[in-house]
Amino acid sequence: MIHEQLEIISKRPIAKDTVEMTFHGRMAQEKILPGQFLHLLVGEGTNHMLRRPISIAGVDKQASTITIIFKLLGEGTNTLAKAAPGDQLDALGPCGQGYPVDDLRLEQALLVGGGIGVPPLYYLAQCLKQKGVHVTMVAGFQNKEHVFYEDQFQTLGNYYLATDDGSAGVKGFVTDIISAEKLDFDQYFTCGPTGMLKAVSTQLSDQEGFISIEQRMGCGIGACFACVVPAPDSASGYKKICKDGPVFRAKEVVLT
Repeated sequence: MIHEQLEIISKRPIAKDTVEMTFHGRMAQEKILPGQFLHLLVGEGTNHMLRRPISIAGVDKQASTITIIFKLLGEGTNTLAKAAPGDQLDALGPCGQGYPVDDLRLEQALLVGGGIGVPPLYYLAQCLKQKGVHVTMVAGFQNKEHVFYEDQFQTLGNYYLATDDGSAGVKGFVTDIISAEKLDFDQYFTCGPTGMLKAVSTQLSDQEGFISIEQRMGCGIGACFACVVPAPDSASGYKKICKDGPVFRAKEVVLT
């Protein structure tokens, strides 16, 4: 993990209340795993004391760029969205533990993402395809206004879409698609709201998989104990999401 002033080189809205932002910096030359995140200091002065953890949606080492996608959820992310190309942001990264792509031995992968949990899975899909893994993505959003990166995922493998109201794709949840379709895969990878992670990991309890937990953090480096999750088999009985995660083996932690 390094500390750097990253320069914003592009920013654009890609869906309702959803912003894609790309940075230039030497951090892009670091080994960055899908599932890891940037810890960004937004605004000026003491208005936002805590950094914002934003998962990494893409890395281009040749261009030395890192792309993030974030949703406008409050004052912090609204302030972040006001930053413009040419501005610099104070960043720590890459933070946390990502999907162990180098150690994976599989031919087919099932990716399941919900809402703002979709971006890290796009980077994961790119990395898996580079390894020759066949990727199937199941994405879930509130409605068609919130859907993003549909075309990008379709260039990487099979793609299924569900929306709560049926305004795009199948009406229902990602678990409905998993139930309805005969999806072949060796391991699954999922990221999204806790309720979705619990539903997916329960539905696929007989399969090997990984979950990535989206949660507010304090320090982001494992010092403040603000983001812990029960892990019965660990010595302490818990894991720190920011330092030990946010990616865990599905059976390693207990979602509450």
